[in-house]
Amino acid sequence: MSVEAIGKTRRGRGVRKAIRQTRDITMLPALKRGIPLINPMSMEQVEQIDAASMDILEDVGVVFRDPIALEDWKKAGADVRGEKVHLDRSLVHELVKMIPSSFTFTARNPANNLPFGNDHSIFVPMTGAPYLRDIDDVRRNPTLEDLANFHRLSHMLPAMHSSAHHIVEPYDHPISHRHLRITYSSMKYSDKTFMGMTTSPKNAEDVMEMCTILFGKNFMMNNPVVTGNCNGNSPLVWDETMLGALRAFAKYNQPILCSPFVLGGANTPAGVAPTVAQLNAEALSCLAYSQIVKKGTPAIYGHYLATVSMKSGAPMAGTPEISLMNMMIGQMARFYDVPWRTSNTLGGAKTFDAQAGYESASTMMAVLMSGANYIWHSAGWNEAGMHCSMAKFVVDAEQCAMGYRMMSGINWDGFDEALQAVRDVGPGGHYLGHPHTLENFQDAFFMPELFDNNSIEQWQADGSVEINERALQRVRDLLKEYEEPKLDPSTNEELLDYIARREREIPIADALNQDH
Repeated sequence: MSVEAIGKTRRGRGVRKAIRQTRDITMLPALKRGIPLINPMSMEQVEQIDAASMDILEDVGVVFRDPIALEDWKKAGADVRGEKVHLDRSLVHELVKMIPSSFTFTARNPANNLPFGNDHSIFVPMTGAPYLRDIDDVRRNPTLEDLANFHRLSHMLPAMHSSAHHIVEPYDHPISHRHLRITYSSMKYSDKTFMGMTTSPKNAEDVMEMCTILFGKNFMMNNPVVTGNCNGNSPLVWDETMLGALRAFAKYNQPILCSPFVLGGANTPAGVAPTVAQLNAEALSCLAYSQIVKKGTPAIYGHYLATVSMKSGAPMAGTPEISLMNMMIGQMARFYDVPWRTSNTLGGAKTFDAQAGYESASTMMAVLMSGANYIWHSAGWNEAGMHCSMAKFVVDAEQCAMGYRMMSGINWDGFDEALQAVRDVGPGGHYLGHPHTLENFQDAFFMPELFDNNSIEQWQADGSVEINERALQRVRDLLKEYEEPKLDPSTNEELLDYIARREREIPIADALNQDH
């Protein structure tokens, strides 16, 4: 549904202005963790995983299906046998040490810049959904306008630190041209940081060219402005498409997520610790290669992590093993002193129901307590990623704000003043009218807006509205209130000219050669 078609009334502008004066859409700063993390392994166990991963890299090897990468590894002194690369542990450790442990993501709005790495984390929406559940809760193929609406929502939700890229797949646009329109949508409808498409090396190069238009090449060479993703083919394979995209990002010194695609029990051993040992080997091999391409380029220890039902073979979310593996991977990333990425609020449910909520809450708590830095798929993910739910998108974002509050730690400001209130009220009294309460009640405790905590009588009097319907109404309200953060006109024109030229150059018939 077009945002222009929502809520057009004669007094709509005045209503929207009044709402904007009360709703704060200011992006939260990067989360700076203020409480200890969970470390399920002893140092001896961390070293055991590291040793096992190094044994895999040295003895089993990793396949790099890419002639350029194979030549790069030969020049670096690796043992290359056909497409299989055997990596010496000292070489891997030396290369991984070159990766910056922290940096700052630069947005086109400097107020939305984000310190990243070490004890700083950011929340990023889901991407890649071939379907959506729309504003009418209908499951269907998405369009470019649907994608724009998700980018608008990302811009307005304070806990979302990024507009990501193809939150949903725009089926009304040719496959071979989509990466251009997706990148433009990310840039146009939000002034936060975003992600860049890596569906082919050439597509990644197009993203880099569009980023140079927006930020300038010299600026990009010294400032991370966009994030790419390099997915591995577990077990132990990296392909030409992903490695070529990695090189395109590294050429401009832009961060890339080095992400094995793990389905525990299907493409890894059936066990938590050995799965992490394999995943760790895969991630390290890609992280090390990023430094072969360009020494000191930002890179992020990544993974997509699910376990597989031994009954059906389907991927599962929210399982205890996923939580344990996230905690272990967090320890391994800190052991190597590199930032790391995980997936958040994952659900396998087909609708926004209790299953979706339980799975998402279980995942988010483990992710936060594991200390992940790049917290991807933080809003909208359901049906094992097959659809993005508009209702779940806004509820997930509010849950991230709640998690943000928890992980920020205990606020000791005003402690003595609050204790004085105890003396003032004394036994048997209440605090509701005390000046300290009146001054602090709005900020002292997080009050979710999308959950209903009224009595059942009040809930019934208000129409017995359940969470899915409340969330969809919130989506409608946000899209009515949205105001576009305008691009500079000359920059916008240059971006559109670039897109038009590339769409003339890329034949639609080449779709299968452009996107995988």
